[in-house]
Amino acid sequence: MFNLADLWEQIAREYPDADAVGDASHIRSWAEFDDRAARMASALGAAGIGHDDKVALYLYNGNEYLEAQYAAFKNRAVPCNVNYRYLVNELTYLLTNADAKAIFFDSTLIERVLEAAPQCTDLTTLIQVGGELTPEAQAAGVLEFEQLIANNEPAEPIARAADDLWFLYTGGTTGNPKAVMWPHSGMVAAMNTYYAALKLPMPQTVEEAMVAVRTNQSRNRTQRMLAAAPLMHGTSGITGLHTLALGGYIDCLGERNFDADELWSHVQERRLTFLTIVGDAFCRPMLEALDRAAAAGTPYELSSLYQVMSSGVIWSTELKQRMLEYRDCTLIDSLGSSEGVGFASNITKKEAAAELQTAKFSAGENTIVITDAGTRVEPGSGEIGKLALTGSIPLGYYKDQKKTDETFPEHFGKRWSIPGDYATIEADGTINLLGRGSVSINSGGEKIYPEEVEEAVKTHPDILDCNAVGVPDEKWGQAVVAVVQMTDGPSADDATIIEHVKNTIARYKAPKHLVRVDHFARSTNGKSDYKWAKKTAYEALGFEE
Repeated sequence: MFNLADLWEQIAREYPDADAVGDASHIRSWAEFDDRAARMASALGAAGIGHDDKVALYLYNGNEYLEAQYAAFKNRAVPCNVNYRYLVNELTYLLTNADAKAIFFDSTLIERVLEAAPQCTDLTTLIQVGGELTPEAQAAGVLEFEQLIANNEPAEPIARAADDLWFLYTGGTTGNPKAVMWPHSGMVAAMNTYYAALKLPMPQTVEEAMVAVRTNQSRNRTQRMLAAAPLMHGTSGITGLHTLALGGYIDCLGERNFDADELWSHVQERRLTFLTIVGDAFCRPMLEALDRAAAAGTPYELSSLYQVMSSGVIWSTELKQRMLEYRDCTLIDSLGSSEGVGFASNITKKEAAAELQTAKFSAGENTIVITDAGTRVEPGSGEIGKLALTGSIPLGYYKDQKKTDETFPEHFGKRWSIPGDYATIEADGTINLLGRGSVSINSGGEKIYPEEVEEAVKTHPDILDCNAVGVPDEKWGQAVVAVVQMTDGPSADDATIIEHVKNTIARYKAPKHLVRVDHFARSTNGKSDYKWAKKTAYEALGFEE
């Protein structure tokens, strides 16, 4: 295998004028992308940052995120994603856990960085993106991104290795963030479906990988991806690495809060072909924007779009069907995690829209279901187990051998990634996703999975969004509570909605109570915030955590 920076440098040499990265302010060619990353690599090298040094990216989506990541790769350093919503304590923990020597950060986050930096003993280099340096920043030795690029000559390519690392920090549902260690070789190997679609073997060298790049260029089928989901999360982060490895283009939105009209404007004006979103949290406002434009007689031009991929949360059948009414493209509902790519997927086009079923996926070729006892679930048996993936999986968690051993165990002579998603598997390989065991609800000895309850609740037409959590119950131990946001206008009463759910799933899984909220809290990548939902339910029902 090979290092991604080696491949990207070759793409820049062969296709210097092709689009590489773009945001609201600039579209940069591959030559520009490579040159700016090489200049930043020089700056990092001058600061003593090289092989295996950790470089934190505390940034919003934009060209600078991708340029800083590429610069780290050029020096054999390890980029580490940082959630831009992290406050000082969370930021300090992650930087310390990562042993980060450098941090790239957005100018609006300066106060948190200046407070956290003195507590991070390894941190030596602070680089601000955007804005003017404040006197406090200057006093702390903060460097300015564009100035570093202007003041440094491009670094010359160096010898690199396929086992150089990329860190993907995952918060999970419990505990502190953990860094999933992906080697470049593993990230390339996870692209097997891309190369298979081109009828090409898995490349072992840069020259072999360039065959795919040249094929796409010659067919005018280069992927033009819009990272609608944050690059700091795997949905866009991993897919972005793959897009660049195919010689493609990554586009970023300019607004800090998701703006569906901006998204469709970029698709229309920049002829984007591929979107990465996170389920209903993104798709619903996207459809509302399409509805508004159609009603105004100014529909968006979507003819370039051929794929929309969602990962991380359930993407409901209703919204998929509505999306296909606007654009006959391929919808990819991917079941993956920071710990593995390709557990399962649900891929459909318009002609199969009537057959769509929410939370049902086709198992990947390297996916099985394993019981808690470590035995393989027989397809069609109805037995519940955890999804397990072998093949191209990460090395484990950085500085957490115990958790690595738990999540990446050996079974049947192979190493597996088992993040904790419970499921059943049908005889035909269909995966029925139940949810993450760490947030499951135990009611009367029955294990109830929140995602299954949430999907049933959301089939009621008056429900806009839902999280299911457990609260104390004297009789059953825990009772299911649905924290819900209603659609606009009059809505059914609680009893009617609960009865609807009882007609959809087993009655014991239905919520005992509904807690209605005006605003629904989700994380930046659209995933459920179960801590918020639990706190909301406890407060509404008078329980103490």
